[in-house]
Amino acid sequence: MTLNFDQTFKALADNNRRRILILLKEKDLTAGEIAEEFNISKPSISHHLKILKNADLIDARREGQNIYYSLKMTVFQEILNGFMGLFKEEDDNNEDV
Repeated sequence: MTLNFDQTFKALADNNRRRILILLKEKDLTAGEIAEEFNISKPSISHHLKILKNADLIDARREGQNIYYSLKMTVFQEILNGFMGLFKEEDDNNEDV
């Protein structure tokens, strides 16, 4: 998987999306269960979930009538490694000076 930092940072830039990720860290939830934790419309929650899914930060799986959302922890590890790699290249260049 190739990380798209623009999509990732856009997804993480919003406080509501970060709160959704924190909720999903505890357990998988449906959109309705997530919406219960917010004072915003269900279409807004769906929009936030779509952005998180497009950034590959969450998964969605259907169980009967419900769609459950879950956090993709391996993606967070890849993001952290990629982000640290950006700084490592900079550090390596500074050592040559």
